[in-house]
Amino acid sequence: MKRNLVVLTALLLVTGTASAQQWPTKPIRFVAPFAPGGGTDLIGRVAAQKLTEAVMQQVLVDNRPGAGGTLGAEIGAKSPPDGYTFTIIAGSYSVNPGLYKLAFDPVNDITAVIQLSQGPLLIVVHPSLPAKNIKELLAIAKTRKGGLSYASSGQGSIVHLATELFLHTTGVKAVHIPYKGTGPAITDTMAGQTQMLWGSIGPTLPVVKNGRLRAIAVTTAKRIPALPDVPTVMESGVPGYEVVLWHGLIGPKGLPRPIVDRVNAELNKALKAKDMEEKLATDGVSSAGGTPEQFASLIKRDIEIWRKVIQTAGVKPE
Repeated sequence: MKRNLVVLTALLLVTGTASAQQWPTKPIRFVAPFAPGGGTDLIGRVAAQKLTEAVMQQVLVDNRPGAGGTLGAEIGAKSPPDGYTFTIIAGSYSVNPGLYKLAFDPVNDITAVIQLSQGPLLIVVHPSLPAKNIKELLAIAKTRKGGLSYASSGQGSIVHLATELFLHTTGVKAVHIPYKGTGPAITDTMAGQTQMLWGSIGPTLPVVKNGRLRAIAVTTAKRIPALPDVPTVMESGVPGYEVVLWHGLIGPKGLPRPIVDRVNAELNKALKAKDMEEKLATDGVSSAGGTPEQFASLIKRDIEIWRKVIQTAGVKPE
């Protein structure tokens, strides 16, 4: 009996290896948990095109928006682990476990494949606010009667939580004004309805360039080429504060390692190409890359960070 079990196990391993070596033999699906036209969709389509060219099989983007991205992520996690369904996720993936009761384990029911992009949030203020840097912003926040207000792209969004993390880290208070998306939040901040905003690079950088809003810091550990004179939050006297917006590719649990390694290698190569860098730059992010293990570690770390922020700030989903 024991000998038969050993033989069966060996046969399964050989079969799995052979299947992975033949992969892909049909089109591949990238589930995108958000509507067409957004940053996740854009990055998913760029990665899909690059993988199509590399493996000589069509990679199709399947948009499955809903429930803050949890619907599409669940579809991807519960797909067969055969290498024909992957999911494009954004940093909000690591926020959702602290806000919603998920129908899958966001760490143990998936296979991390590769981090595709990385980028900062820009901390911007209305020009009428006399704060040229983080130190001056904190001084105003601590002394202004009634406090400051900040806009976000929505209750429980990563922008909302990034601001709450900053407020908790620095010990200041501000009033949260949530909007239905980044566009309205920027518009009202430009109009002076709110005093400050943590904004993603793509939509926020143009209004900084034209002087409608003033950038005082970036949330990543390093400055960005687009705004070389704008310091990081850590440089500005808030040690340990770092928020990175990212996108990446995951598969369901049990995805064969040879397939994981193949996709990881092909996309790591693609991320170094000049045209890939240029396409990602249109959304205000840069290439990331790295190993599956590095991406898995990032997902797990961020889930723990945002869960603590949600609990500390008492954030509830809309």
